[in-house]
Amino acid sequence: MSGEKARILIVDDEEALRRYLRTILRGQHYAVSEAASGGEALERAASDGPNVIILDLGLPDLDGVEVIRRLREWSVTPIVVLSVRDQESDKITALDSGANDYLTKPFSAGELLARLRVALRPVAQPVVEAAHLAVGDLKIDFAERRVTMAGEPVRLTPTEYDLLRLLARNAGRVMTHQRLLREVWGEMYEGETHLLRVNISNLRQKIEPDPSRPVYIITEPAIGYRFRAID
Repeated sequence: MSGEKARILIVDDEEALRRYLRTILRGQHYAVSEAASGGEALERAASDGPNVIILDLGLPDLDGVEVIRRLREWSVTPIVVLSVRDQESDKITALDSGANDYLTKPFSAGELLARLRVALRPVAQPVVEAAHLAVGDLKIDFAERRVTMAGEPVRLTPTEYDLLRLLARNAGRVMTHQRLLREVWGEMYEGETHLLRVNISNLRQKIEPDPSRPVYIITEPAIGYRFRAID
């Protein structure tokens, strides 16, 4: 971010956890602000202009999912959920509502910092909004709808290309099964996870150096997929 400290907003009603997070983040030279409720979080997000929001779902006034929805009415700031809720349904709801990532408590400081670095990359490197994207040997020309691997053209079906494009445009972000199905095939296909798995498998056969150990399209078990963040 051109030498400027990234600004992190911590939203959690547990003061001890906020203190712990504050220590970790300031130790990594992040600028930190805090909120203990959903209402305060919305105010802070508007006034402080954070680069990433770390959000607990169990807040005293508003459920965290509602906070996400309200933020997404006007903000594209990356949101990393940090919650004790570990059910797949909770994760899917938060991600479909607009969260970028989801970590369950307890968590490791190293994993949280890694997720924050991924969340910050679109801010630092807005190449995912450009006409081209290059990750390793994989190159995507969005203007020409052309994909190459190590300089060799990759032949994709229109559906495979649309799926790759959606994942790549959201590099580093967890994309749920439902969202991928809805945006690529349409709302009536939201429950057709087998269709999605087949197309992901076909896509991996064409772009992954070793489809059994994918490095570009990463599986988030029971949730969805994540396209490898930009190098």
